[in-house]
Amino acid sequence: MSQQPDTSRPLGMPQPPGMAQPCDTAQPSGEAQPNDWTQVVEPTSETALTQQVPEALLHLRTLLAAGAPWHKALMEAVGRWTMPEEVYEGRKYRYLLHGEAFDWLLLAERLCADVDGAIPMEEKEQLLFSGQIPDSLNENQFRDYLGPSKYSAYMNFRYGVVLEEALQLVSEEEVRKRHLSRAYPDTEELTEEAFVHLYGKPRTELLKLFQKDTKKDRRRNLTLSDLNEFTYWLHKLRIKKWDPARVASDTKKAIGRLEILEQHRNSRRPAGRFRAEG
Repeated sequence: MSQQPDTSRPLGMPQPPGMAQPCDTAQPSGEAQPNDWTQVVEPTSETALTQQVPEALLHLRTLLAAGAPWHKALMEAVGRWTMPEEVYEGRKYRYLLHGEAFDWLLLAERLCADVDGAIPMEEKEQLLFSGQIPDSLNENQFRDYLGPSKYSAYMNFRYGVVLEEALQLVSEEEVRKRHLSRAYPDTEELTEEAFVHLYGKPRTELLKLFQKDTKKDRRRNLTLSDLNEFTYWLHKLRIKKWDPARVASDTKKAIGRLEILEQHRNSRRPAGRFRAEG
């Protein structure tokens, strides 16, 4: 993510989840950087972790103070980060869903908050809301900054959350089209029907199963991370439920719908920018 990427398609979409190719090149900073999430779950890594997390933030601040381009400083900090979740200023950030899917834009938001004011507001908003990165950072460099483990987890998020949401949209649009062709009223039940088509059960029932499976308190309102985790959980459920031909067909539909959304966004975004959505 040394050819300029094709910005007409989402980053990394031709590659299946969990199959990101390993990076043979060194990290752009020239230093060995931790990028394997297993570092934070090994019993012996607790001390290293408490030292590493502030070091990643310190590294970001140091680079920005030295005049480094903000996006390169940010990406180096992302590459050094090892904590899958944390509570910062009263908010819980869950960067790694189910131990598999990396929401890199959520981590970018957290890092930007730590250096508030150091990144131009417009460019920060373009990054956090649209995944837009200046063109001086290409796709291969993006992959190298993340490293093999994080890049693979990033691809899992792309397929398991971003594409799954696009598939849900496609399914709901198909259900709505059938209802309207029969002069049926447009109701909220269409979402439930779309979920039955994709996952075999209504959304409300699936949500209860998800909360039970993940031991989440049903009395607590769902956060954005909870909803992303729910979407990823649904993605894994769908992969297990249907045969490979059905899964491939659904994936093709979702990619097509996402490409339409991307084309619409590209027509409104500044030229010369590279997109690396979460």
